[in-house]
Amino acid sequence: MSATTDFVAAQAENRRNTMVLLAVLTLLAGGIGYLVGALLETESSGSLPAVSQVGIAAAGLMAAVSIGWSAISLAVGDKMVLSMAGAKVIEKQDAPQLYNVVEEIAIAAGVPMPRVMVVETDALNAFATGNKVGSGTIAVTRGLLNSLNRDELQGVVAHEMAHLANLDTRYMVVVGVTVGLIALVCDMALRTMNMGRMRSDDRKGSSGGGILVIVLLVVAILAPLAAKAVQMAVSRQREYLADATSVRFTRNPNGLISALGKLAEKAAPFPGVSRATQHLFIVNPINQFTSKTPALLATHPDIEDRIARLRTLGS
Repeated sequence: MSATTDFVAAQAENRRNTMVLLAVLTLLAGGIGYLVGALLETESSGSLPAVSQVGIAAAGLMAAVSIGWSAISLAVGDKMVLSMAGAKVIEKQDAPQLYNVVEEIAIAAGVPMPRVMVVETDALNAFATGNKVGSGTIAVTRGLLNSLNRDELQGVVAHEMAHLANLDTRYMVVVGVTVGLIALVCDMALRTMNMGRMRSDDRKGSSGGGILVIVLLVVAILAPLAAKAVQMAVSRQREYLADATSVRFTRNPNGLISALGKLAEKAAPFPGVSRATQHLFIVNPINQFTSKTPALLATHPDIEDRIARLRTLGS
């Protein structure tokens, strides 16, 4: 990525890619629902229908659950994340430098001033949450406030503001919910097949039913892995985009470069952090990306790679 990157086009592409991902994941959930419904109908009737009405109903149910679950998560997800992390709202007099930096970056980004919160932990980290730009929150840890200078803090805040401006926080919630639903549906599918085998012990199933079981078995095993890999890939790309967009806001890549170097050394788990929320942070507080971590399962890009890309923006 060069200094002449068209950030507006990159943001639009990011949003389009995420919507495509959501559509694919929702269709995947619906497809699994159809296969489960078709298997149940086959087990009941003893023959494989050309078009399974039960399967269609199950697919519609899965799609509806995906949409509904996502809507609920968007409504309450940010509150849950902030509560789990123990983040507390602060006023300007509580941390003047942090508050001033957030105000400056909000003006540079052209977005409303988000709430500012602090997590009382010595670990170095930060995250942003909120389902729309006007109701966003930026939270940083006490350890980060105590360890970074103003330029470094500005880089971190700009990165989190970029997530809000790019609507990444909204999409992170929806994608996570949809991937979770796919895993749940696949687990249900495997249980359904197990029950179907027990019921058919005393009777011979149709050949069509046997083919359907094989297809469903393969899908139920591979779909959650594929969905998770896609989710992580999009998460990594959003981190790259947020890094680049932060430079657009600050005009100073060195601040974020220096901050990432410190975060790489001192990022650590703290109460309230879980695998369900690890992707929200500027660096993963649970499993930092190393040479031993499978790239497909990493929530964040390699910090050294992020720093290398940032250096190209300052050249």
